[in-house]
Amino acid sequence: MEHRAGFVNIIGNPNVGKSTLMNQMVGEKISIITSKSQTTRHRIMGIVNGDDFQIVYSDTPGIINPAYRMQESMMNFVSSAFEDADIILYMTDIVETRDKYPEYLERIKKTDTPVLILINKMDLSPAEKVLELQKTWEEEVPNATVYFISALKNHNVDLVFEHLLKLLPENPPYFPKDQLTDKTERFIVSEIIREKILMNYKQEIPYSTEVVVESFKEEEKIIRIEATIYVARESQKGILIGKKGLALKRVGQHARQDSETFFGKQIYLGLYVRVKKDWRDDKNLLHQFGY
Repeated sequence: MEHRAGFVNIIGNPNVGKSTLMNQMVGEKISIITSKSQTTRHRIMGIVNGDDFQIVYSDTPGIINPAYRMQESMMNFVSSAFEDADIILYMTDIVETRDKYPEYLERIKKTDTPVLILINKMDLSPAEKVLELQKTWEEEVPNATVYFISALKNHNVDLVFEHLLKLLPENPPYFPKDQLTDKTERFIVSEIIREKILMNYKQEIPYSTEVVVESFKEEEKIIRIEATIYVARESQKGILIGKKGLALKRVGQHARQDSETFFGKQIYLGLYVRVKKDWRDDKNLLHQFGY
């Protein structure tokens, strides 16, 4: 029996639902999700297996104009997703304009890689606008197949999956059949913590933090985790910790609960805050942080 396997890379602007889609496709929460832009900073793979296929999805950062070295690294993840894709899922939504980052759309038009354009949030649009958008995108990118979906409500996601299976090239599996993601357990915990920071703080704080899991020790009944949250300025440290440490405690409680759900085990989570001045523009620190 022939086996099909390939890399299906999800590319698009911020907040169009890329992470929600990948989590739906994989059936697990691999990528964190918030309403804030730049939630996804890395390229994160989620792996779906069948007896005769393996799909390796990649969630990528939303396309932006970089203002820091960190954001330049984020856009490098996007570029790499163009280069090694067997299939590209270019994701947009019902309100986004096509001229936001035209250089990336031009790359979509010129690629020889199979492209599916996914217009997300179809449940929020009247039928006539859906048909109008479909016609516009088909004319704009004639080399692509257009689908309307709701990643959040799982509408038409099964149709996209069936199409992907037909497009997969014949290959052996790239990863073991029981593997869910290319990321480590430490990375997953760090992303869970960062999600809670994004959800609990406003303005610049969420964008000035990076989380590093310093220790991950799994025992029979409990996993003991120690993590450091780095901020870019001294003033941000006090805001992150909050009065009597209550703000940081709230982040820790929420992150612990989600970690217990993911790992299916009791979690002890210790959080600490340190200042690394202007780390988003520090080449060495960015390398240490995985950018």
